[in-house]
Amino acid sequence: MTSLLSLRARLLIGAVLWTVGLLVLSSVALTRVMTVHPRAPIRVHRALEGYLPVVVACACMVIGFLQVRRGLSAVDALRRNLGALHTGEARRLEGAYPSEVQPLVDDLNTLLEQRDRAVERAIAKAGDLAHGLKTPLAVIAHEADRAAAAGAGEVAESVHQQVDRMRRQVDYHLAHARAASGRAAGQQCAVRESVEGLVRALTRLHADRQLTIDVSVDRALLVQGRREDIDEMLGNILDNACRFARSRVAVAAASFDNVAVVTIDDDGPGLDPALRAAVLQRGVRADESGPGSGLGLAIVRNLVELYGATIALSASPLGGLRVQLRLST
Repeated sequence: MTSLLSLRARLLIGAVLWTVGLLVLSSVALTRVMTVHPRAPIRVHRALEGYLPVVVACACMVIGFLQVRRGLSAVDALRRNLGALHTGEARRLEGAYPSEVQPLVDDLNTLLEQRDRAVERAIAKAGDLAHGLKTPLAVIAHEADRAAAAGAGEVAESVHQQVDRMRRQVDYHLAHARAASGRAAGQQCAVRESVEGLVRALTRLHADRQLTIDVSVDRALLVQGRREDIDEMLGNILDNACRFARSRVAVAAASFDNVAVVTIDDDGPGLDPALRAAVLQRGVRADESGPGSGLGLAIVRNLVELYGATIALSASPLGGLRVQLRLST
């Protein structure tokens, strides 16, 4: 439930009511004194003559204003620091706060540190699991190569298909587990750096096709999230675009109202509108003629949901498919 009054308004109302109460009590006290001591008003008037009382009163008002302002500045600083924490500019709440607020800040910093450590442990375990599974898969693939050399080509091809499928399953579940462990507070990723790294890898992978991959992304554009997760999302989308493109893929990004919109276009055959929602489901593939398990876009969808982002498929001006990914900045 949101309060209708701000802290400033409550302090102002409280100060006004306190002052009114003091004035009423002072009037009652002065009236009592005047009743008992008729000559008291003359003495009070003489005591208040001159500039000294005015100076004292002004000094009290200025000191009181500065004290209230100082107290509120700590609240403003806390709000700014929380905003920096939310946008990823900071990893913890810095600064000194009033004694009533400092314990809360310390507890929050402790929770953030514990959360970061838990996320790091989860990622490390996921990496260990990936390493432990991929080594046996590499051995199986090597044995399949030996079987193919021995003349069992059909069996070797079947084993290779299953190994590829298991690798994709491992990648899918590890990506989901890593993202489900939670987005680490304060982490940001430069979209341009992520895209450039992926483009270099995909250019080498599709070197025989001589694909052109255009990149139009501002280097200053940052989005909230781990580099690994952003690479996972953009990598799967770009991989699909390169596989289906005839000659050109375009990547562009822009930022609007704290949201970064990353657009990936290709000049491939496109995708039937009826399939655009279906291909985001796990295991559904638009093209059954090529290798793959249909997990790529499903990984993207899961990461998108965990990050509170959105993904949309539509027709591309290049003639193929357009994928738009919206991430928080």
